[in-house]
Amino acid sequence: MRIVKRLFIWCRNLFFLLVISGILMVVIYKYVPVYYTPLMFIRLYEKDGADGIEHRWTPIEQISRSMIQAVVASEDNLFMEHPGFDREQIGKAVKEIQQGRRLRGASTISQQTAKNVFLWPARSFFRKGLEACFTVLIEWIWGKERIMEVYLNSVELGNGIYGVEAASMTYFGKRAYELTQEESALLAITLPAPRKMNPTRVSAYMRGRQRHILSLMKKIAPVDMGYRYPGTSD
Repeated sequence: MRIVKRLFIWCRNLFFLLVISGILMVVIYKYVPVYYTPLMFIRLYEKDGADGIEHRWTPIEQISRSMIQAVVASEDNLFMEHPGFDREQIGKAVKEIQQGRRLRGASTISQQTAKNVFLWPARSFFRKGLEACFTVLIEWIWGKERIMEVYLNSVELGNGIYGVEAASMTYFGKRAYELTQEESALLAITLPAPRKMNPTRVSAYMRGRQRHILSLMKKIAPVDMGYRYPGTSD
């Protein structure tokens, strides 16, 4: 009984330590740039075609508004409205599981950000549970603007390429704030499979997806978080 009691106390203390550490990390990353993520280290270990990491943290004020519009249109068109979770997409995913189909993403930008920054890229109910906890925390502590800023700086956009600034320089030779709508849409297309699609080698499928995203960008409400971009006026 004494051993069981000690084990219970140890597990309880470990649980509270993990919870406190998680909250502390979220608070720190509200103000501190996220230079490295678990995925970056995993990819380096895998050595899957990348010799190193291309990553340049860039404030959201220096990222094109069209890039923000493109990722919202392609990944999460209710980003500014939902509390971190898209109930409709979750409902569809649950139905697919009940039908015996494979567990799929159904993740919002907030959920993807939580996964990219704090967790690992594996599909399991345990990881999804942790992802949900971190999603609630970043929605509550960070807010939408900071979530978008971290997302655009941490998302994988090619072999060893992370963040919009590094992708923009690598593929188009320009800063992120200079991206056009067409270029932003091409980058957004690669998000589901960034190591398989290249925005400078556009296939017929990618061209069709680009037109679709550009069309969606015109239909959704403007994503304006109240800041200016280099070279713009009030």
